[in-house]
Amino acid sequence: MVYIVVEVIFHSLLNKIRKDGFMSEQIKQISRRIKELREISDVSPETLAKELNISIDTYLEYESGNIDIPVSFLYAVANKFNVELAAILTGEAPRLHTYSVVRKDKGISVDRRKEYKYQSLAYNFVNKKAEPFMVTVEPDSNPEIHYNSHPGQEFNYVIEGTLKVIINGHEVILNEGDSLFFDSGANHGMKAMNDKTAKFLAIIL
Repeated sequence: MVYIVVEVIFHSLLNKIRKDGFMSEQIKQISRRIKELREISDVSPETLAKELNISIDTYLEYESGNIDIPVSFLYAVANKFNVELAAILTGEAPRLHTYSVVRKDKGISVDRRKEYKYQSLAYNFVNKKAEPFMVTVEPDSNPEIHYNSHPGQEFNYVIEGTLKVIINGHEVILNEGDSLFFDSGANHGMKAMNDKTAKFLAIIL
């Protein structure tokens, strides 16, 4: 579930266009921005991988753009280099200071794993104290749950469907209208239940 810099131009980017070639190119662009941040900061891949608590092989795969990049990794990179998440996603810096409006289904997509879809809801606001996302989890016959962790705290509010959340081995079932607040440094993952799509608001602090 789910830290990093930008101003965004395409409001419906990745929401209406989800062809494999386009998605692959976006991942390549994001990976290049991560590499640039690392090199500008004079940090080696080995050092950054160790700081982010992932293997060097996995880090190099992310930086090469060969595999999908989890939002938790992007968030951690943004936090490490003190940049906005939007900058890594779009290559430009947020400009809005007073308020930011994001229309329905117009958030910038963050994650590209088949079963998860993250939309950043405040990508163009400068110096955010929190990162709000609309998260859609598609049903998946695979019983395996993908886990991640990142510094801070997280609030989830279920808008649609039923969601199974596991935090450090503890299972919680959330239905529409239920909410959950937890330490996001704990290992956590989620799965849509009952063969139906689940949608929730996630706020990362």
